[in-house]
Amino acid sequence: MDLLKHETNVEHHPRGRVLVQQGSPGDRMYVLREGEAEIRVGEQVVERVGPGGFFGEMSLVDHGPRSASVVAVTDVTVVPIDERRFQRMVQETPGFAVHVFRELVRRLRRADARL
Repeated sequence: MDLLKHETNVEHHPRGRVLVQQGSPGDRMYVLREGEAEIRVGEQVVERVGPGGFFGEMSLVDHGPRSASVVAVTDVTVVPIDERRFQRMVQETPGFAVHVFRELVRRLRRADARL
């Protein structure tokens, strides 16, 4: 996600770290700058996210608990985005909002296809 390529507020996590725990409250989303992570529902891997990908956005949209866990497959660097910043980015950068919602729809369609 080019919008955040110069962001200095980043977090580094080692391979194997659980970045997001399914069922827990969510107060931020993450954009993956470096590395790869798996999105898991229960024990099933439903998606693999690489640089420029993101996760955790659903909790910022509906304030519900995390719908999946995310585990670092490699060492990762992520940009955390809290709800206040998310709201500002959606309002000030329509392209960001469209990108997030397109990805949400793509994931929903893939989940529907698995059913």
